[in-house]
Amino acid sequence: MTNIAYIRVSTAEQNTDRQHELLKGYEIHKTYEEKISGKNTDRPQLQNMLEYVRQGDVVIVESISRLARNTKDLLCIVEQLKDKGVGFISIKENIDTTTPQGQFMLSVFGAMAQLERDTIKQRQREGIDLALANNRPYGRPKTAVSDTFTANYTEWKNGKITATECMKRENLPRTTFYRVVKEYEKNNK
Repeated sequence: MTNIAYIRVSTAEQNTDRQHELLKGYEIHKTYEEKISGKNTDRPQLQNMLEYVRQGDVVIVESISRLARNTKDLLCIVEQLKDKGVGFISIKENIDTTTPQGQFMLSVFGAMAQLERDTIKQRQREGIDLALANNRPYGRPKTAVSDTFTANYTEWKNGKITATECMKRENLPRTTFYRVVKEYEKNNK
């Protein structure tokens, strides 16, 4: 069994001393440390740690906010650890998935995350239904096709200009351009 510490702060200006100090109470065999935002799981040291861990290991963090900034990411990471037979300890929240009580606490977090997702979906559906009932538009506004679009589109499709040139002529960002093209092609089959 290997105790693995994951230490993270959001910016290069911040220091990790407090987390190191708190982890001294544990016999740490390997440490993954990074100074990067926790807004998502696209973090090099986090990914290295998840790749490294193996059955019987325990990942230890100062608090769950060091591992993930939202419940969905936290549960996803902990599920990956669980699938590999790896325990998880968060010191501040006193969560230890190597115990039945810790597993229960994590289940409560999971239930709360599911409730939050379901509530958001319900509010969204209610907003759409209300907009439809009142004949109000909802969602992303449609981008109008300019008078020059058909000619520029035809030149592009015939290989006379590049997609980038067509975007410049139409003054459209890349994603909007391809969305307009898709809609145009759908309506002009």
